[in-house]
Amino acid sequence: MSTSTTTQSIPLTWQLGDDITINRLGYGAMQLTGTGVFGEAKDREKAKQVLQAAVAGGVNFIDTAEAYGPKTNESLIADALHPYKKGLIIATKGGFRRPGPGEWVVEGNPNYIRENIEGSLKRLKVDTIDLWQLHRIDSRIPVEETLAPVAEAVKAGKIRYVGLSEVTVAQLEQAEKVVPIVSVQNLYNLGNRQWESVLDYTIQRGIAFIPWFPLASGPETLADKISAIAAAHNATVAQIALAWLLKRAHNILLIPGTSSLNHLQENLEAADIILTDKEFEALSK
Repeated sequence: MSTSTTTQSIPLTWQLGDDITINRLGYGAMQLTGTGVFGEAKDREKAKQVLQAAVAGGVNFIDTAEAYGPKTNESLIADALHPYKKGLIIATKGGFRRPGPGEWVVEGNPNYIRENIEGSLKRLKVDTIDLWQLHRIDSRIPVEETLAPVAEAVKAGKIRYVGLSEVTVAQLEQAEKVVPIVSVQNLYNLGNRQWESVLDYTIQRGIAFIPWFPLASGPETLADKISAIAAAHNATVAQIALAWLLKRAHNILLIPGTSSLNHLQENLEAADIILTDKEFEALSK
């Protein structure tokens, strides 16, 4: 728990669309795969235990993708958690081909996207995907074409809400002409803020911002500051990195991933840490 004397609290839930309340500290399942995010998890039973422990610990938002494995991650989640607890949101993504470990090939062909959606529905054992995200925009194909089967799936009730990943503001605005967008998943953390303008735009628009790689604690220049703040809160550096993101903007949803039960618990406890304004400003410089 935080040792700070501040009484200022931050909201720990976010309203996604009209009908989904998400606990802002969620879980990213990418690490529950083989080397290079390819193939099954090394210890499948332990991976299932991590997923079950996350939900038991209050997580109601789990992020996965067709490309994780590929396909194995979605099936693992269904094996571990189906039938799903009421209010549990499984978000998935489509739009990558995976030729081998560590290989990621953007694929925005509408037929491939349609195939991704249908496959995810089956593997996750759901009739409706609560949040489907386009993993990347394919520069070879107009985004209107890529998103056409997504818009069809929304109309058919197969997808409730749509998100994007690694996009600029201009790309987000272009996509919104095809289908409403409720979330953006871009690289963002204490040490890498290249998408600051996109985050600010999502804040203005009331769109959720889901930083991937949220646990990065920043450059060496921040090391002393973050270590001192971590000590003051009896916390780890990783917990402070997550606490900074929670305070940075109320539309930020965190999906730290781990294959360790201990690290999972550590990540969840970051929600208890409330940085003072002075601490936040020191880390934000």
